[in-house]
Amino acid sequence: MGKLRPGEAKWLAPGHRESDPLCFPRPHQLWNLLLLLWTLLNCSWWGSAQGPGEWTPWGSWSSCSSSCGQGLSVRSRRCIRFPGEELCWGNTHEYRLCRLQDCPPGARLFRDLQCALYNGHPVLGPQKTYQWVPFYGAPNQCDLNCLAVGHAFYHSFGRVLDGTPCSGDSQGLCVAGRCLSAGCDGLMGSDAREDHCGRCGGANDSCLFVQRVFRDAGDFAGYWNVTLIPQGARHIRAAHRSRNHLALMVRDGSYVLNGNWAVSPPGTYQAAGTHVVYTRAAGPEETLHATGPTSQDLLLQVLLKEPNPGIEFEFWLPRERYGPFQEQAQALGWSLRQPQPREVEPQPHETPTVLAVIPPRTPTPSPDPCPPCPDTRGRAHRLFHYCGSDFVFQARVLGLLHQAQETRYEVRVQLVYKNRSPLRALEYVWAPGHCPCPPLALHREYLLAARRLISPDGTQDRLLLPHAGYARPWSPAEDSRTRLIARHCPV
Repeated sequence: MGKLRPGEAKWLAPGHRESDPLCFPRPHQLWNLLLLLWTLLNCSWWGSAQGPGEWTPWGSWSSCSSSCGQGLSVRSRRCIRFPGEELCWGNTHEYRLCRLQDCPPGARLFRDLQCALYNGHPVLGPQKTYQWVPFYGAPNQCDLNCLAVGHAFYHSFGRVLDGTPCSGDSQGLCVAGRCLSAGCDGLMGSDAREDHCGRCGGANDSCLFVQRVFRDAGDFAGYWNVTLIPQGARHIRAAHRSRNHLALMVRDGSYVLNGNWAVSPPGTYQAAGTHVVYTRAAGPEETLHATGPTSQDLLLQVLLKEPNPGIEFEFWLPRERYGPFQEQAQALGWSLRQPQPREVEPQPHETPTVLAVIPPRTPTPSPDPCPPCPDTRGRAHRLFHYCGSDFVFQARVLGLLHQAQETRYEVRVQLVYKNRSPLRALEYVWAPGHCPCPPLALHREYLLAARRLISPDGTQDRLLLPHAGYARPWSPAEDSRTRLIARHCPV
């Protein structure tokens, strides 16, 4: 009988055909079945190309190892493998950080309790006993190293229990004798980290990076808007190198730092649900950092004392908030309210450029007598200005200053009848020209109706008293008329 060519079959007997060789040829059907079963079992169990075994599903998480503060939860699984298979890949136990309510003041630390278990028990000999307290100077932080009270030696009692803090000020916890930190997924020893958008294990693709340099500033000292920091912003940073000061305002118009012409000390401040770290070096450098996310909008400003060399600021913003941020930064809203500028006295070392920016008060010839103001009395005039104004309030005039082609009044707000955004206790009210109508006298109280004037770039925000506007000396009768007029404004 000749050789078989590929694809040919060899007939052994009528009705029998040689099968494809697995291990041996089979003589008849019964042996055929038995040999097939033996071959499958033999090749499955004892073959040399087997992979690892299989894990059972994870069990449930255990209760927290601590009753307060932070501790560990653990869960486990088993490896199922047949003879000849490799061990399963991975760990049999998984540890998760659990955080509970803060421990009460005076509570004993977990490591203290473990050392105290050996108090009064013979350790180094049958007769001698000691009192033990934790010792943190040993090489392995996750060994239970305890110092004998009143003696100059310590003893290691083996590993600390899982969930013990690695040291007194460490965020890591001991797990199976190793000091591990939790990833953003809460698992101990995990490499998972939050991206700049706040997503665990993300790739910074769900937010946008806003980075700019603010170089605009006017020709006077005072507060200037730098940028709106929207709700949800993360990794906020602002920095500059000058004698100017960064200021931060929240939604209600109150300042977090460097507000109301007072310089705040460096430190950590709480604002909009995050910690704001404010630093000011010995030189002219000043920085502001916040991790975020912010729970409300913030307004970053600069208090100018000298020409602005540039303020660098940056933050990460969710994509869905970027469009509204662009619109809100230029819209009329609370976020653009800023204190009006105040002149500062020139410093002895200021350069001529700075003196040019802040004009000195030089004597000027007396101006020509101002023409009489139009008559603005009457109910119709009062109704027109009350309903058409953004602010109506009672104020006392503290000071006035003529600048260029306008007059600036410094007033103390006493009572607010109407406002479309928050008013502060001290405000500046601007009136056009050197002869404003009506004029306001120093140390007098008035009932004022002012409008809001914002520059196109959003850097100036003023309370404007229009020419021939509403400014009446305050009196109980004027108060009653104003409250009555308020009922007749169209909605």
